[in-house]
Amino acid sequence: MPGIDFFSNSSQATAVAPSTDVPSNGPATGVYYNARLDPKNYLEGPLSDNAATRLRQMLARPGIVVAPGICDGISARVALETGFDCLYQSGAATTASRLGQPDLAIATMNDFVGAAQMVCAINPSVPVIADADTGFGGPINVARTVTQYARAGVAGLHIEDQVQTKRCGHLMGKQVVSREEFLTRIRAAVIARDAIPGGSDFVIIGRTDSAQVLGMEEALTRLRLAADAGADVCFIEGVKTAELLKDTVAALAPKPVLVNVISGGLTPSFTYHEAEKMGAKVIIFSLVSCVAMTHAVREAMRSLKKTGTDFSSAKGMDPKAFFEVVGLNEVVEFDKKAGGSAFEVV
Repeated sequence: MPGIDFFSNSSQATAVAPSTDVPSNGPATGVYYNARLDPKNYLEGPLSDNAATRLRQMLARPGIVVAPGICDGISARVALETGFDCLYQSGAATTASRLGQPDLAIATMNDFVGAAQMVCAINPSVPVIADADTGFGGPINVARTVTQYARAGVAGLHIEDQVQTKRCGHLMGKQVVSREEFLTRIRAAVIARDAIPGGSDFVIIGRTDSAQVLGMEEALTRLRLAADAGADVCFIEGVKTAELLKDTVAALAPKPVLVNVISGGLTPSFTYHEAEKMGAKVIIFSLVSCVAMTHAVREAMRSLKKTGTDFSSAKGMDPKAFFEVVGLNEVVEFDKKAGGSAFEVV
């Protein structure tokens, strides 16, 4: 693949740390360790303008990282307007919004990267965590996914252990690959990240869907192995009770744990305050935007069909007010600073 050499033993990549590189209180020999990415390096100083570095700072410092799921530019803008400092690009929401299709392995890497480029460009300093499904193929496909996501401005992604014909993690009938195939995906992602020139802070999240298929013990084993292979964060999909979440956090400590909350899904509707008390470090609300938008658009369409006008659904928002939501004032101000005069009156 032109541009990045995944195979050379460069100083940027530390696939398995030799014992001489590992501090006395660090991980055992044979466990991935990259001294540059040690969480202690991200505890001090102002938050970085680099989204991946900022995400690592947020993971290393106190407080839970709350990432609402977004599905398009409007939902991303509204999340930022509301004050959220991290966003989640849901695979299900992206597939629905871009393709009008269900989350059944229909969207491609290019679909996800295209969505990410748009979202990350809105405010490049705000970390975006993005769903990467299974990595879209074998090890070299996983590597390509990591580099394409990083180039798009994504701060971190999660790779899962479902088969290629995957489905939403909160649907029934899931199938997972072997432990070794899952770990191959994680290793490929880590190697690709460490091969990015300049030393990337891109965050690799290992996700397992095996709890519903093979049981919690196997799920925890897979996540421990993923952490040993270099995953920065562990994501157990479909954790069904508060006790199981607490047990997961304890079993994987000190590795950060991500929990995914979907109303009506397999995981209880924890608040982010509750999840933080249980020890979770990251919480995502995958479908918060697209479900809300479905309800809102359905109501507006029904009202239009019934009344013949959009007056009530507009709720007083005129075109200018709408465009202000998606950056009108910033664009006008930029044009003015550059000496333009096309938008003096809008």
